Amino acid sequence: MDLISIEEIRDAASRVKGVAVRTPLLAQGWAPLWLKPESLQPIGAFKVRGAYNAIAALTEDQRARGVVAFSSGNHAQAVAYSAKRFGIPAVILIPDVAPRAKVEATKALGAEVIEVPIDAQESSALAVAEERGLTMIPPFDHRDVIAGQGTVGLEIAEDLPDAGVVLVPLSGGGLASGVGTAIKALLPEAKVIGVEPELAADTAEGLRAGRRIEWPMDLRARTSADGLRAQPSDLTFAHLQSVLDDVITVSEEEIRDAVRTLAHRARLVAEPSGATATAAFLSHREALPPGKVVSVVSGGNLDPATLAELLA
Repeated sequence: MDLISIEEIRDAASRVKGVAVRTPLLAQGWAPLWLKPESLQPIGAFKVRGAYNAIAALTEDQRARGVVAFSSGNHAQAVAYSAKRFGIPAVILIPDVAPRAKVEATKALGAEVIEVPIDAQESSALAVAEERGLTMIPPFDHRDVIAGQGTVGLEIAEDLPDAGVVLVPLSGGGLASGVGTAIKALLPEAKVIGVEPELAADTAEGLRAGRRIEWPMDLRARTSADGLRAQPSDLTFAHLQSVLDDVITVSEEEIRDAVRTLAHRARLVAEPSGATATAAFLSHREALPPGKVVSVVSGGNLDPATLAELLA
């Protein structure tokens, strides 16, 4: 399969410049750890990088007709935000179990939101795309989306050229595919490790087996990390096989502890999905290779009540 290149990631960096925040790499005084806080993006998560890059790469005619996407929340907001920047219509299919904060945030950005059962998101979005002539912007199964997410890795390599380990959360695999591609191209000695909830560890099982393995949605939906309930496509799985050195799985309590630690020690608000990579450092540090460790804090979109509960 034809994988994305570092040149595509550099092209994406040019497109998203001035739209996606070039987030800092934060050295932590309480641990030998550097945090990449994508929670500081304008929509609170890294997803804006891939969504904006994919929309920017469309033809003017495609953009004018509008876009459609399906997402549990962060990609939804990213597509809505990017479409608003371009002044084009966006329709977002969101599962009816998505956190209300993410649903309302997507609506506030001007997108038309349609709530559907969690296992009907993609099929419903495809139907809307065909009916209305819209262009689909998938959450991860798209070269331009992967390249956009890869700009996270580009920035890490530029800001910490002696990084030894990069921890990236795993779900559909777009972020890890892009970050891994950038790190392997620019810091070939660094290890890229995916981190996945134990309750949605289909990618870890698939990489061990050497083939993509599907878990039913009712199993993946058990994790509190609602942004990590997707599973890789053929495209992202091929990337993950190429760029990941290992996968670590973390428990729900380890994820909750990481949310608390990021809030109290790093002064960062992270949703469970965004804290999952850091959970691997906090709870499985002995399993990590030697070297400076970077953890991608992928997002911080959660409602105040959930945050209060997690911090209690």
